[in-house]
Amino acid sequence: MQLARAVRWWTLAAVAMLAAGCAATPPSLPANSPAVAAPAAPASAASAAQPPAPAASSASSPAAGASQPAGAALPQAHYTSIWQRIRAGFGIPDMNGPQMKPYVEQAVHWYTTRPDYVARMTERSRKYLYYIVQEVQRRGMPTELALLPFIESAFNPDALSSAQASGMWQFIPSTGRHFHLRQTMFQDGRRDVMASTRAALDYLGKLHQMFGDWQLALAAYNWGEGGLQRAIAYNQAHGLPVSYSRLDMPQQTRNYYPKLQAVKDIIEDPARYGITLPVVPDHPYFKPVTIHRDIDVAQAARLAGITVAEFRSLNPAFNKPLIVAATHPRILLPYDNATAFEQALAARPGPLAHWTAVQIHRTSTPAALARRLHLAETTLRDVNNIPRRTLIKAGSTVLVPRPPDDQTNVSKHLADHAVLALAPDLPPLRRLRVLAGPDATPLSVARRYGVSAWDVAHWNHVRINARLRPRAALIVYTRRAVPQPPPRWLAERRLQQQRALHLAELRREHAQALHLALLRREHAQALHLALLRREHAQALHLAELRRERQRRLQLAERKRGAHHALHVANRVSHDIRVAER
Repeated sequence: MQLARAVRWWTLAAVAMLAAGCAATPPSLPANSPAVAAPAAPASAASAAQPPAPAASSASSPAAGASQPAGAALPQAHYTSIWQRIRAGFGIPDMNGPQMKPYVEQAVHWYTTRPDYVARMTERSRKYLYYIVQEVQRRGMPTELALLPFIESAFNPDALSSAQASGMWQFIPSTGRHFHLRQTMFQDGRRDVMASTRAALDYLGKLHQMFGDWQLALAAYNWGEGGLQRAIAYNQAHGLPVSYSRLDMPQQTRNYYPKLQAVKDIIEDPARYGITLPVVPDHPYFKPVTIHRDIDVAQAARLAGITVAEFRSLNPAFNKPLIVAATHPRILLPYDNATAFEQALAARPGPLAHWTAVQIHRTSTPAALARRLHLAETTLRDVNNIPRRTLIKAGSTVLVPRPPDDQTNVSKHLADHAVLALAPDLPPLRRLRVLAGPDATPLSVARRYGVSAWDVAHWNHVRINARLRPRAALIVYTRRAVPQPPPRWLAERRLQQQRALHLAELRREHAQALHLALLRREHAQALHLALLRREHAQALHLAELRRERQRRLQLAERKRGAHHALHVANRVSHDIRVAER
């Protein structure tokens, strides 16, 4: 017996020395070698939560060697940080072609000019990276996929996009349900760190099987497999190459993998880009603990010895202050706190939750329901996020304080099917037939019955600025049982305003008439003046004609006198000549 023990001890010592010698050997495979991501043996999901072991002990134990990630080229003890492990598992070809290189350079420039953003993003990732890398390498996938949450959500598990995509991996509700992510009133699996990682890697594996290329699989993850299939079919029909750079895709998808390539380049050589990565050890940050009794979020954080904010950063899937045990949820706790939590949990046999869930069987207001349940209305509204002026519809589930003697957990049926259906707290519409008053308009009718002027115009097929005929029949849909009659002082003020408006209208019309008469008189004066000027011009012209005629007559008379004098002179001269003869 002693001989057998000695042989076993020397055998274990020899194995430990051999493993220690292997641990001192640097890795010889290149970072992008296919052998780095090749799976060696399947590992369980629980291995992601195992604590780190010393190099010699982990290498000397066969069980520890079997629990190493399948995608790692070397034992886990070779990596001093998770960044080294990620670099060793890169397996997707770099996107360095001339068509896509500008996109990569643009993404690298964006990240390197925002070092504070990169620092916040990488600091958030330290809680989740080890588990994600474990799952990626367990499936034999390239470790670039572990960097995808940097692009999708900046490693913010509470991220919510405008398209209602939620969580680190940004699942929309329909895709989340397709991959069995529980979405109930109490829990949203799209924000669950472990469940959403499992679903995302399942989806990426399916896309890789469909398209046979990781770059195209990532394009389909962002764009949707249907859109990518149509783009591939178009290129094949037109004899074009089927590649990421040659497919016609939306601009967001065009920039999708270049962003991942930029993050990959920065992590591969952070000093080159002036980036300092935080120290993230290559061992688990959290450990999952299964819950078998209903427990408050605040109580769980208190038993674990962490703050509620720290608890929610690891467990963002829980929507309410109550964790329902009927679905056997797993809460994630920092590794050093998980054991203390389990011990504290075992030492408390009583109820752990101050809240429970009840189903409402008839529609009621929050105030009436609070009175029926003997609690304050503000408490009911705050814990269930019920806005004002709303009704809680029948069949809804609400959280209420748990009675002191109630130790039963919320049922699984209620946990799986709980909904909170709200409706506006408004009376039903009533159809009224009313008569239009004097000087009525759709606006005045709308003010009286508390509705919109556009609705009044639409219901009665008139323009919104139309003046309604007195005593015209109108249709109005209102929530008021009786229209609000205007008070007497308001009616008198309106009458005074109408009289003042009428008097002002008369004054304006009188002023317009006076102005028109003045214009007419000025016009008549202008016409008369023009006539006088024309007559004066005609008289001047006639006088000129007369003067011209008189000048002509005088000239003709002078010509005749000169001709006569010449004739007399000629005659006298003739007579003298005759006399001289």
